Amino acid sequence: MAFGWIDEQAELRRRAGLVRTLRPRPAHSPLLDLASNDYLGLARDPEVVERAARSATLWGGGATGSRLVTGTTELHTALERELADFCGFEAALVLSSGYAANLAAVTALAPHGSLIVSDAGNHASLIDGCRLARGTTQVVPHSDPEAVRKALHTHAGTAVVVSDTVFSVDGDAAPLAEYAEACRERGAGLLVDDAHGLGVLGDGGRGAPHAAGLAGADDVVVTVTLSKSLGSQGGAVLGPARVIEHLVNTARTFIFDTGLAPASVGAALAALGLLRREPERAERARAVAHELHARLTAAGLEAVRPDAAVVSVRAPSPEQAVRWAADCRAAGLAVGCFRPPSVPDGVSRLRLTARADLSGAEIERAVRVIGETRP
Repeated sequence: MAFGWIDEQAELRRRAGLVRTLRPRPAHSPLLDLASNDYLGLARDPEVVERAARSATLWGGGATGSRLVTGTTELHTALERELADFCGFEAALVLSSGYAANLAAVTALAPHGSLIVSDAGNHASLIDGCRLARGTTQVVPHSDPEAVRKALHTHAGTAVVVSDTVFSVDGDAAPLAEYAEACRERGAGLLVDDAHGLGVLGDGGRGAPHAAGLAGADDVVVTVTLSKSLGSQGGAVLGPARVIEHLVNTARTFIFDTGLAPASVGAALAALGLLRREPERAERARAVAHELHARLTAAGLEAVRPDAAVVSVRAPSPEQAVRWAADCRAAGLAVGCFRPPSVPDGVSRLRLTARADLSGAEIERAVRVIGETRP
């Protein structure tokens, strides 16, 4: 029977407690949200929403085509200019998602004969980029600069080191300065995904590369998403102008994809403007993360100390993690639930988002519910 193997896979997932289901949410949920990636609370900010609506009214519901045909608007160009300036890079290229941005950057910057050194904790989009690239990938232990250095010394040709800046599972930060040092010893490029750093780390939320002193370097390329701290949707690649021009001419997820919808572009522009005016939002997100961690550990829970706005709490098993998240939801709290294969170490956990707009009472309520529902 065609696709008969799907039933076998479904049964294996069921037995392992790894079944995933879609859960549509209403426009206005009564749940306290610690599950989304809306780190700065901008997704529903009136200024951001109004700019999105105005952009759709002016430019239409969609970009109408590939950005090389009809899909580039004046809005796209303005957003690229603002992103590059805010983060400290020479140029930027906006794509339809952060996933597409990572695929574009990795595949375009790792040609045949090159070496890709990939951190073991990297996001799925970076991993898929490595799989699609024509270079050879060597996976190294998580956040281990010496392992990166050794891997680079095994290859005499073109090389690029690929890493998240803040890892999405535990919220720990990569040793970017050490990675850059290892790259420069061998003349390799450094490509980092700052999805969880933009808006949270660096001066006024300018990102982890900015905080590490790497912004604007001619050997550093950064990808970002617009769907987390900026409360919109889409992705971008930041770096030297010649790298961005190379992507325009070679990156398949840019060339053959419809441009980002004008509403999302407008929303991201508004969010960037808000972050420029209110840089304290980034500091507040970090402060909320540290308070959540302190309260959770004081309650006897095993929580990982956050480097940005992600706080993870270890669970005994995939099944218990699912039950724990469900019990939290029943008590009015939405939390993320990460299980294999989403977690590279095989350890299931609850994943909490430390949003800048959480009040002290909401933090206290979240910690209480998590503690009361623990397995």
